[in-house]
Amino acid sequence: MSTELLKQNLKQNKDISLFSATALGIGGMMGAGLYSLLGLASSHAGTLVPLAFLVGAIAASFSVYSYAKLGSTFPSSGGAATFTVMSFGPGIISGGLNIFQYIAYLIAAALYAAGFVEYTNSLFGGNLSHTTLKCITTALILICTFINLLGPSLVGKAETFAIGLVVISLLLFSVMGFDQVNFRTFQMDGGSIEGIAIAAGILYINFQGFGVVTNSSSAMKSPQKELPLAMFLALILVTVAYIAVSTSIVLLMPLNSIQISSGHVLAVAAQIVAGKFGFIVISISALLACAAAVNATIFAASNIAADVAQKITISSALGSSVLKNNLRALTVSSFGVIALALVFPLNEVGQMASLAFLLVYAAITYGHIRISQKTGASRKILWFAIVINLTLFSSLMLNTIKNSPSSAIALLIALLGSFLIEGLARLKSKHTQLN
Repeated sequence: MSTELLKQNLKQNKDISLFSATALGIGGMMGAGLYSLLGLASSHAGTLVPLAFLVGAIAASFSVYSYAKLGSTFPSSGGAATFTVMSFGPGIISGGLNIFQYIAYLIAAALYAAGFVEYTNSLFGGNLSHTTLKCITTALILICTFINLLGPSLVGKAETFAIGLVVISLLLFSVMGFDQVNFRTFQMDGGSIEGIAIAAGILYINFQGFGVVTNSSSAMKSPQKELPLAMFLALILVTVAYIAVSTSIVLLMPLNSIQISSGHVLAVAAQIVAGKFGFIVISISALLACAAAVNATIFAASNIAADVAQKITISSALGSSVLKNNLRALTVSSFGVIALALVFPLNEVGQMASLAFLLVYAAITYGHIRISQKTGASRKILWFAIVINLTLFSSLMLNTIKNSPSSAIALLIALLGSFLIEGLARLKSKHTQLN
């Protein structure tokens, strides 16, 4: 199906409801970050990890405000890809940003796939071979790609089913966890202001799913009303879940145990609460959450790719060859996610994803300021969004350069490469037109 036909179908079939859009946002957020990055974040924030989640949510809320205003004014399946063009105009800046945010979505999907594999391995006692884990990674991504090929309606229904089960299991875990906590033995451990800022930066990827909702705006009956509501509902519900679950964990487990269990700490905490049964239930919940996040993020990435190709916001050369229709965009996205998931370990891809989205949201919000008179957004709120995003970015980037330089280098290459590819593609396109 061509991109144009896809969009015509979306206009004719307004099949993303408020409930499905909210579920899509939750699915994009409630993934590997909660289940797999909590241990890494605790190494910086200590037992104040719940506070780091709250800081990340507050930071995200300002970007949600910006995206909600943009999405309501410019509804499109391309979401943020459309926002860059509206803000900066068609050219190298918007094109380079679109390539980079497309890569950012691929990195995020790779993170969620890595989280899925981590919990799959934990269910088998950590005894699965490296080759088997890679095969599971590839199979998950291909299945999610197939679901996306079947259309946005099925994506929304899949998210609703998976996230419903995830939310129920997390609520039960939180209630049972608080019931077993011995507050007399709890001791605060670690948590400097710098550590909380770094942890908030690491955990920021948990909130990037709000951007996924903007890609469904063209399939909504009333995006002006439904889009902001769906985005803020998703953010609030996820934040409550994150704070409740992370608080339960730090109250149940010593800090060193949280860090040792790092990639599957939630399952270990559930085993403390409900034995082997709890371990299995939360592990399955993690699998559903990560799979839903992969599904939602590939949906967003492929929509960005197809949309920018059709509108030539990257370049006519790339649009006519690499991303010229929805099927090809999904295929390219799928193989991109597979490559990233197979190359980078969970912790590294998690830091890369958070850094990428902090930078993308700051850049798009700056562009929003240029057209704020069209959207009716408050410039003060937009400037604050930029400041807080760049503050978290700087804290996390300095830490990443120190402890995981390969991740910082890879992200820098992706950023510079995005604008280089855009520039070269436009030069080639102009040369072709002159000849």
